[in-house]
Amino acid sequence: MARDPKLKKYLEVGVKAAEEAGTILLRERGRRREIRYKGEINLVTDADLKSQEALVGTISRAFPGHAFLVEEKDKSLSRRESDCRWIIDPLDGTTNFVHGYPFFSISIALEVKNRVELGIVYLPFLQEMFTAVRGEGAFLNRKKIRVSRAGKIGKSLLVTGFPYYIHERSRRVLAEFNRVVRAARGIRRDGSAAIDLAFVACGRFDGFFERDLKIWDVSGGDLLVTEAGGRVTDYRAGRSGLPSEIVATNGKIHRQLLNLVK
Repeated sequence: MARDPKLKKYLEVGVKAAEEAGTILLRERGRRREIRYKGEINLVTDADLKSQEALVGTISRAFPGHAFLVEEKDKSLSRRESDCRWIIDPLDGTTNFVHGYPFFSISIALEVKNRVELGIVYLPFLQEMFTAVRGEGAFLNRKKIRVSRAGKIGKSLLVTGFPYYIHERSRRVLAEFNRVVRAARGIRRDGSAAIDLAFVACGRFDGFFERDLKIWDVSGGDLLVTEAGGRVTDYRAGRSGLPSEIVATNGKIHRQLLNLVK
């Protein structure tokens, strides 16, 4: 798929790493496990760590000089310096995973000189591999994908997520949700921002919005949406890097959704 030989190799290794980590997660599903808490409702399990170890190991063996930014912090990785940095969420949707709900994913992005050039979102349970290389389109299992054509929010199916601070500061988030749910055809909440972005990219959802996201949540899916013909901004229609609050749409309903959330 990638025309540039280097990016082609990066993509091949990234896909291989995602598949290997996905096999680990499927094997780990349903087992009794150790759960730690990064916050009241922000979980990390031994499965997250095993997946991350597999991802970093596969990529590092192929590209030993590359740097990493990973969700489950590793000081030895953060000290590396390179023009190439892999941004990894080894298990997006940990709460889903813990409860046996099969909507969880692996998100991988590759930055080259501070610009994301490659994005991968893999859904192990569904065996769906979403990939994108900058300037070359977005794909699902090697078939090209495009965002939807919905032009009105009243005929759109949207998706969202709630921030981890929802228990302490729910008023603004719920007021925002109330405005959107009354305007849209329907709204879903699947618990994985990477999946939500991938599904916007392939037209299953017409738009996505969420606050308080991290770079590893959105880096891979962000490129999927833009390469599939969609638009990604923050809540004020701006864009400086990857925003922590994100609105991603097919482009046609972008302004309508922004007017509801901002």
